Amino acid sequence: MDYVDYYKILGVGKDASADDIKKAYRKLARKHHPDLNPNDPEAGKFFQQLNEANEVLGDPQKRERYDQYGKDWKHAEQFEQAKQQQATGHGNPFSGDGGDFGGGAYSYTGGGDFSDFFASMFGNRGAGRPAKFKGQDYHASLTVDLSEAYHTHQQVFTIQGKNIRITVPAGIENGQEIKLPGYGAPGVNGGPNGDLYIAFDVKNNTSFERQGNNLYKQIPLDLYKAMLGGEEIIDTLSGKVKLKVSPETQNGTKVRVKGKGFPVYKKEGTFGDLYVTFQIQLPTGLTAKEKELFEQLSKER
Repeated sequence: MDYVDYYKILGVGKDASADDIKKAYRKLARKHHPDLNPNDPEAGKFFQQLNEANEVLGDPQKRERYDQYGKDWKHAEQFEQAKQQQATGHGNPFSGDGGDFGGGAYSYTGGGDFSDFFASMFGNRGAGRPAKFKGQDYHASLTVDLSEAYHTHQQVFTIQGKNIRITVPAGIENGQEIKLPGYGAPGVNGGPNGDLYIAFDVKNNTSFERQGNNLYKQIPLDLYKAMLGGEEIIDTLSGKVKLKVSPETQNGTKVRVKGKGFPVYKKEGTFGDLYVTFQIQLPTGLTAKEKELFEQLSKER
């Protein structure tokens, strides 16, 4: 049974942060998932290794033990017993060539079954009980339209052959991820199920531009209303709104419509703002009479 380098499997250094490890695992797990590589006989094996590496390096206690023993992992159980004997006053069984263990790196082969290397390190064989491990996490993506993301709604999607109905909270952002505890793979040796992480791909199917909780839109405005003022009916994601246009409105004028932006995630009844930019439209196809009037007006200026 050979030593397994978990850091190498995830492609990270020994000084990698917990966030780095999490990102590396998710990226590789999506790429090498067996369902996406049905013609690759090695995909399942490598995917199992990825899960095992994540199980160890993603757990601070397991990672500490892994780093402590390194390539001397075969002596891990003996070393743990020695520490217990020292703590209870029974002496140290190591006499000169036992207690110095280097800091190595580990690798992972999980999915359902764990490698012999993993079981030897973390299986608690000395106590006669197999260790319990949380099941593998699942990752999925879900596409929603911007107009859908404006409202809290439910969607049904299929993962691992099962239909799952989820509630999509209003205000979800592109790339945002939600966690469904217990919807991942079954646990090992009676451990808890893994979790399901859903990343959202929000597609803009509207004429609005979204920036955080605010919405932006350009509105055409005819020359006469821009000069004389008036009212303009505009569309928002919650319905039509009457907007006052001030006399002598200039091209590019931006107006804030408070509370007509996008809902704030998980803050019911709270909305961003809508910013409307007026684009003044010059009249075309002028009649002779209209041209004459414009000429007279220009002389007045």
